[in-house]
Amino acid sequence: MKVLVETSARHLHLSQEHLEILCGKGHELTVKKMLSQPGQFACEEKVQVIGPKSSLKMSVLGPVRKDTQVEVSLTDARAIGVTAPIRESGDIAGSGACKLVGVIAAKRHVHMTPEDAEAAGVKDKDIVKLDIQSPNGRSLTFGDVVVRVSASYATAAHIDTDEANALCPGKECFGEMIK
Repeated sequence: MKVLVETSARHLHLSQEHLEILCGKGHELTVKKMLSQPGQFACEEKVQVIGPKSSLKMSVLGPVRKDTQVEVSLTDARAIGVTAPIRESGDIAGSGACKLVGVIAAKRHVHMTPEDAEAAGVKDKDIVKLDIQSPNGRSLTFGDVVVRVSASYATAAHIDTDEANALCPGKECFGEMIK
């Protein structure tokens, strides 16, 4: 099954509690632009994420979440001097530390609608491969891609900036999901 492959750049998700600590009591996130996943949006709010070596200014993604989580590439983690285990989004127990809670390097994943998952013969939490034929000849097959199925998703794969830079994909990139 062919799926759209998108680069997930450094960003963070905030809990309502942390949003109010950073931006004031009763603050609501300001939508800058809608993202490909239904109901998800980039915000006008930016947050400085501080590690022992350096810091990065990051975009906040909305809506607010139950837990605060910072998502970086392994290159970003090294640059600011933090440990970022590769995890699925939301799995922040025992994760790296910075001036915000829960820094991880997001595990590559494919968001899928239940209908697309059924058509592809996969289910939530399955592990697949993603073969991406880059137009510039730098094609790759990624292993250990977790499938995430929900009626609230649009079908698309997310890889981080390190992985995308290895491919040098153009503005639109598609990959073949392999069971």
